[in-house]
Amino acid sequence: MKKHILVIPGDGIGPEVTTWGKAVLETIGQKFGHEFTFDEALMGHAGIEATGNPLPDETLAKAKSSDAILFGAIGHIKYDNDPSAKVRPEQGLLKIRKELGLYANLRPIMLFDELLDASSLKPEILKGTDILFFRELTGDVYFGEKKRSEDRNTASDLMIYSRYEVERIAIKAYEAARVRGKRLCSVDKANVLEASRLWREVVQEIAKQYPDVETEHMFIDNAAMQLVKNPKKFDVVLTANLFGDILTDEASQIAGSMGMLASASIGDGTGFFEPIHGSAHDIAGQDKANPLASILSVALMLEISFGLKEEAKLITSAIDKALKEGYRTGDIADANTDKTKILGTKAMGQKVLEYL
Repeated sequence: MKKHILVIPGDGIGPEVTTWGKAVLETIGQKFGHEFTFDEALMGHAGIEATGNPLPDETLAKAKSSDAILFGAIGHIKYDNDPSAKVRPEQGLLKIRKELGLYANLRPIMLFDELLDASSLKPEILKGTDILFFRELTGDVYFGEKKRSEDRNTASDLMIYSRYEVERIAIKAYEAARVRGKRLCSVDKANVLEASRLWREVVQEIAKQYPDVETEHMFIDNAAMQLVKNPKKFDVVLTANLFGDILTDEASQIAGSMGMLASASIGDGTGFFEPIHGSAHDIAGQDKANPLASILSVALMLEISFGLKEEAKLITSAIDKALKEGYRTGDIADANTDKTKILGTKAMGQKVLEYL
């Protein structure tokens, strides 16, 4: 197999973790006889600093001509402390999703038994959890019309959805549920929001096409509570952009750390794969970042974009072996961790390569 992959390191710890995602791809290519070629591009704060644009035209052109994209992280504290900034790193991420038609964000909450104690939740509540989130990615308040009054004292963001946007991600979620546990939970706020009433109406219509899948509708506030009370209750979770953003970050506590969660943003073309942990500027350049989410994002890429399930499984198994041997980065270590086995970014990445 020959595939061209665009690496966008992005901001903060992005370059540190994508280095190991790329290294894993190169190792997989060598082991299985695949030819992966690579290019790099700027986005986010790095793009603004170099070109004044959070998504430079050159980056977008490279993205559209690639077979898949491995992304690092986006964001900078400079913009967090300046709400009035007109140009922001996150604009680049929103634009590339729109330009590539990436309307479905998949976030698997995969729990390694060795990390049961890394979560603040009780191990008996967590053990056996396996959730796949489908978060709609191109609608909702993130893309609706935004207004601020002339006196700057009133603001609004339009929460907007069209029927086709709900239909297309619902179909993908139901197809996934059909080959998993045949259970789907659609999360909304239909008791209050008109956009959620449309969401529920459309999901109910799509559900009729999948009589073999058990469908449950749940309000967002209840879902947030149930996720930490009884995470094993969920199999496939389908939800809108804003709710999905919040729920999947909450679910990171199930896996023990945001440094363990990968994601895939897909549509009908080039897929976009990234860890969910953000730019983490407080530890950037200190060899402290957890590279495992980036490596797991590579496993998602191989399986979802290229259909290479055996290769993806090998990556997950290599991570599992490293964890079974007691190796940890700082974010997933606990009081019982052997201090000699707490590794930095480079050492953990190298350890996964050894087990591959």
